[in-house]
This record gives sequence, structure tokens and C-alpha cells, in this order.
Amino acid sequence: QVFLCVTSTLSVAVFRDRFVLEDLVEEMKKQSPALDFGPLQPDGQIAVRGSFPALRELREFLLLKAKSLPEEDKREGKSHQRLRRKLQEHGGAAEMRNSLRDAHRETQVVVLDTDVYHYMRSFLPQTLQAKDVVISGVTDGDITTVCIESSGSKGGAAHGLRAKKTIEGSSVELQQILRKERICFKEPSRAERQRYKELCERLKPRHPRVLVLPYDTHVDLVGTSAGVFGFAEEVKR
Repeated sequence: QVFLCVTSTLSVAVFRDRFVLEDLVEEMKKQSPALDFGPLQPDGQIAVRGSFPALRELREFLLLKAKSLPEEDKREGKSHQRLRRKLQEHGGAAEMRNSLRDAHRETQVVVLDTDVYHYMRSFLPQTLQAKDVVISGVTDGDITTVCIESSGSKGGAAHGLRAKKTIEGSSVELQQILRKERICFKEPSRAERQRYKELCERLKPRHPRVLVLPYDTHVDLVGTSAGVFGFAEEVKR
């Protein structure tokens, strides 16, 4: 499999008024011994590297810890402002910002590998669509957090939970079959990027189930083993 190791930057600043952050980091290390932790930054951010399932479990641990905070210690005003700024930095999440002011909505959260999320959006868009819910994603490096918002009614909550299970099931299936091949540019120039872009566009029709993700220094190909191998071989030739 390809998605064996990811890196994400987590912010534990929301816990600053309730815990000593250094002690919290030590607790996180005990909770997730398989992960590698970078130094804790003054702004409360910390880089974490390891397997995707282990990183997802750590995030769920922190989400549960956040829910356990007394209401008066959550400092909702500032934490919501920080969240809104974070969403604005990643762009286009108006629905998520509005939900911060809507007490009658319920939110489910699913943490996905970013490449799996992009593949899902491109080839399985129906997975990220559901009746009576708003589904949006915020990408932070190798991790994308998908928020599923539904009305607080019993029916709305059921739709949200069903959508969450659908996304989780699809993610598990995709992680089992997807592979990724990285093709690095010979020289990091605009002309080189354009040359690879045009080449990949010409090859796409012959490999319709391969996702092409262009970056400044390389191109990532995501798909089945056979699809990715065939696409990469044609690019190299």
C-alpha cells in the first residue's frame, strides 16, 4: 500500500487554559507510541508523523478531550474565531463558518487521507453528497477533515450519521486498492511544469480512473496499481 505514513500539524492551543501543554503532549505520546512528535511550538502547534490510522486515532482522542472541557473553559469566542480563520485560510467553507453560529445543527467529523479525499471527490462524488446534510472538507497537508452537518432533529441526525458511515466505508475500501506514484520534475521551472501538465492531459483519456495531482516540483498519480503503473510508464517514455 502507498498510504503508509503521513505528517500533520495539530494545534493544541485550545487546551492551554485547562492543561499544561507539555504535559498534554506527553499524554499524547503515551496514547500514541507509534507516532513521532516534533517539538511543541509557542503557538501550540506540533507536527506529528506516522501511520494514517494511528494519526486518526490521536485526533479522535483530542476531539474527545475537547468535548470533556467545562463549557466555561472552552472560551468559545476565541476558539471559534481561530477556527473561522483556519477555514478561511483553506478557502471556501462558508457553510462550516455559519454552523458555528447555528446551535440547532449537528456535526459529524471524519478524518481522511488527503489523496483518498481528492480521489473520492473526483471519482465518487456521490459519497460526499447526502440528503439534508452539508458536507465540506478542510485540508491540512496529508490530512483532510470532513465535516458533515445536519439539522439537530432526529431525522437530520440520522442522515448525518448515515453519510459519515458511507464516507468511512468508502475510505477504507479506497485505502486498500489505491496506490500513488510520484514523478519528480527534472528541473523546477515553469516550462517544465507546463510540459508535464500538457503531457498528463494527453494521457488522461487512456487512463480515465487515474487521478493526476500537479504540484510545483512533481506530479502525483493516484489510482489502482495497474492504472498508476501504466500512466507512469507512458510519462517516463
